[in-house]
Amino acid sequence: MSLFRQEIAEQPAVVQRLLDQAAAIARIGAALRERRPVGVMIAARGSSDHAAVYAKYLLQQRNRIPVALAAPSLYTHYAAPPKVEGFCVIGISQSGSAPDVTAVLADARRQGSITVAISNDPDSRLAGEADFVVPLLAGAERSVPASKTYMATLMAIALLSQAIDPEPGFESALRAVPEALERALACEPQAAGAARFLEAGRMIVLGRGFNLATAEELALKISETSYALARAWSAADFPHGPIALIESGFPIVVIEADSPTREDTRRLAARLRDRSCTLVQVADGTAPLEGASACVRIESGLPESLSPLPLAVAAQLLAAELARARGLDPDRPRSLDKITRTW
Repeated sequence: MSLFRQEIAEQPAVVQRLLDQAAAIARIGAALRERRPVGVMIAARGSSDHAAVYAKYLLQQRNRIPVALAAPSLYTHYAAPPKVEGFCVIGISQSGSAPDVTAVLADARRQGSITVAISNDPDSRLAGEADFVVPLLAGAERSVPASKTYMATLMAIALLSQAIDPEPGFESALRAVPEALERALACEPQAAGAARFLEAGRMIVLGRGFNLATAEELALKISETSYALARAWSAADFPHGPIALIESGFPIVVIEADSPTREDTRRLAARLRDRSCTLVQVADGTAPLEGASACVRIESGLPESLSPLPLAVAAQLLAAELARARGLDPDRPRSLDKITRTW
């Protein structure tokens, strides 16, 4: 078994450790309520950037706080950082070693913004620039593709959202996440079957809303572990031009949860089915997709706002199975190191 697969299996325990430390995150939420930031800006790269997309949806929907994603090169190359007085600025880096993400947090601190670092290394340079640190508690991640650190980042964001605006129903759902992840691990045979339809070396991954982050993360995982050209698109944006790419047999992965956007996504899937695309469904809590060649379906019982966590497990298993089917080692993708430093 690959290290990647082993670390996927560790994720229920990782999120449980974060739940056990929820009181520390609650103190950060109390500080944010006291400061009442006018908005949140998040700096991140790679998988962390996909977690930031999740945060954009969650903090805006649950906490009604405007969220922007930072452009780190404005800090490191253009020397033209935006004014962020009155903002909360969050830096996400699994290693805490991202120079450009650290630069965003350092400048925000100079401007007097409240700063938060989310990292698996609480002693990192990134953490040193933050007023508050959320340790991911994921332990050493030895496989190059991020799995448990990505999951821990999603959970940390959800806990931070709850800390800002405590709500009993969401608290109960958070407590159910470890068990939901355990159930999601059982979809591995479905993932193995679905991988057979994605061996062409190129594909589109569609998601929307909270699970746009899942689509982006799955496309990244497939690209780095199977060397396939996978591109994520919002199901809302895909008809605005990229749909012209589609031809008979083109593989399309449709990620969905029970959500207000589901019917729109299904109408798009029907258009793609009518054009003889190969559809693969990755879903939580929805019925099988009509015309899909394969389905990876789970029933987490979680609200849509937390569905990206169990769906991340399904996506990771699909990526792992595709790499295995192609005879590749997912732990050591070519041209990649565990830590990537972007200036």
